[in-house]
Amino acid sequence: MSSLPAPFTAANRSYVKSLYRRILTNELNWITQRDLWRARALTIRAEFERNRDVHDPRALAQIFDKAEAALADRKHPDPYRPPEAPDGTKWERNLPPPVGPLFDHEPYNEAHGRAGH
Repeated sequence: MSSLPAPFTAANRSYVKSLYRRILTNELNWITQRDLWRARALTIRAEFERNRDVHDPRALAQIFDKAEAALADRKHPDPYRPPEAPDGTKWERNLPPPVGPLFDHEPYNEAHGRAGH
C-alpha cells in the first residue's frame, strides 16, 4: 500500500483534490472535444461524490489505491502540453529580443578616454 495522508486532514483533502484534477486532466488528454469530455467529467465527479461519505480509513485507502491504479492504467502516452510551456512545440522558439540596449557605449567610451566617439 502506498503512503497516503491520514484521513480527514487537510493533507488528505489536498490529496483528493490533486487526484481529481489529475484524473480530469488525463481524461482531457484522451478526449479533446469539450462536450464529450464534459460528460466524462460529470461521471468522474459522480464517482467521487459516491465515495464522499466513506469514513473508514481502510476503505478510503482501498478507494485511493484503486483510483491511482486506474489512473496509471489509463495514463495517456503523449499528454497535451501547452505550446509555450516547457517541452511544448513552441518552447523557446522565436524568443523576443531583449528589452534595452545590448551594450551601453557611453560609459565604456568615457572610461577608456574615447568621449565624443
